[in-house]
Amino acid sequence: MHITSLGTYMYFCIAILISIAKCCLRCYPKVMSIQKSVVLEYITGFNALNHEKILSTLTDDVEWILPGVFHHRGKEAFDKEIENPSFTGIPVITITRLTEEGNIVVAEGKVLAQTAAGQNLPLIFCDVFEFRGEKICKLTVFITQDA
Repeated sequence: MHITSLGTYMYFCIAILISIAKCCLRCYPKVMSIQKSVVLEYITGFNALNHEKILSTLTDDVEWILPGVFHHRGKEAFDKEIENPSFTGIPVITITRLTEEGNIVVAEGKVLAQTAAGQNLPLIFCDVFEFRGEKICKLTVFITQDA
């Protein structure tokens, strides 16, 4: 399957899951926390490269850290990094585990990205989301190439 059509398919699947999660949250508050649903909303935005959706989950003074690579502050800097020129197309992000403790949500998963040279690049990640209220105020990303 072509990465763009796969990305579109994944976007719709995740959007449906988020809708179900939000409904369940109203009916059964212990099913999924607000913070976890915000992380899923953020990932849905990335799977569609929807800047508005991604930015709506962040505080104005958000920090985005990829240790040893960059440390961005603020929504404007965050927005500029969403579509990195080293990559093309829409990434396919799959969450394999969400863990929450206090104001921290840790997301583990896989990414299938396409480099600007047209090569598929499978990655695995561990994202640490720190919250202030119901918004992400800090994101620390640990990512490496999948074998």
